[in-house]
Amino acid sequence: MANARTDLMQGTLELLILKTLSRDSMHGYGIAQRIHQAADDLLKIEDGSLYPALYRMEERGWITSDWGVSENNRRAKFYKLTRSGRKQLDAESVNWERISQAISRILQTA
Repeated sequence: MANARTDLMQGTLELLILKTLSRDSMHGYGIAQRIHQAADDLLKIEDGSLYPALYRMEERGWITSDWGVSENNRRAKFYKLTRSGRKQLDAESVNWERISQAISRILQTA
């Protein structure tokens, strides 16, 4: 694939962040790296998208954050999924399945 960067639909980044944090708490750079790795380098999350999404999600109560020390001994903000965030992840996952099935049907018939 010539271009390894793919733009995400509105709200998709939040779903990916929620899913990533459902396994473990992590700092912003770690979240971006985990998504990048899980998508076999097909998605690249830019800082200009990631951090505003994290701040919005924290305001909505889906995640919380605490300061800690990263693997390379640097001070970093670690994000963790809340109970509300788990409910949102479930709702977003169901919605994503519905949307992706609809898009697949349209592409198959077009």
